[in-house]
Amino acid sequence: MSAHTVWITGASSGIGEALALQFARNGDRLVLSARREDELERVAERCRDAGLATDQVLVLPLDVTDWASLPGRVQAVLDRFGGIDLLVNNAGVSQRSLCKDTDMSVYQKLMDVDVMGQIALTKAVLPHMLARGSGHLSVTSSVAGKVGAPMRTGYCAAKHAVMGFFDALRAEVEGQGVSVSTITPGFIRTDISRNALAGDGSAYGKEDEDIAGGMDVNECAEVVFKGLKAKKREIPVGKGKEMAALWVKRISPEALFRLARQ
Repeated sequence: MSAHTVWITGASSGIGEALALQFARNGDRLVLSARREDELERVAERCRDAGLATDQVLVLPLDVTDWASLPGRVQAVLDRFGGIDLLVNNAGVSQRSLCKDTDMSVYQKLMDVDVMGQIALTKAVLPHMLARGSGHLSVTSSVAGKVGAPMRTGYCAAKHAVMGFFDALRAEVEGQGVSVSTITPGFIRTDISRNALAGDGSAYGKEDEDIAGGMDVNECAEVVFKGLKAKKREIPVGKGKEMAALWVKRISPEALFRLARQ
């Protein structure tokens, strides 16, 4: 496979970090973005240890909710590497709280980070890809973007939203040489539940049993890497009962609703 320029947001931990290592081993040039520059530098060092030269990795801190800064970040990538072949919109935050206990500010943050931030960066990158008639846009959605689950009303709403946006975007741009992939993870062993928002906006700080028993993050990244390289339109990844829920939703929505309630 020839080397490409791959931009990963949420690259400082979890799926983003593991995916960066997959692309590094493949020899792809990397742009690593998240808010925590020190953690990005740590990941960049791991990517260099995996075989990339110093000038093949760009650490580019950003906050996806700062829309005004995003065109400048895109230009920085273009100035460094001359193009963007693949954007992996992977920044995000989850939620663990009942609707009745969740402050509206928590819902607002989930939408700002998980939906509007992904849209804003995609819109900033899209003109470049359309102008050259090639490129690949992707987003990390979730099984929660297909299935409703308790304690995650805002997270499910956000992930359903990005799934809808990127499916619609694909219909607009696929005929112009731009591919669009939605990544649909189930339970993956990361810190997602520990870093999730509680009802008052504080960190949930606990690990879910389902997350603890989920797929290894490196195994997940390998599946996603292969799916992105193949330009699959949708990339489900996981190994637990939640993956079966994707099929149950299609075959018998009523059965799934009963299961979710339990």
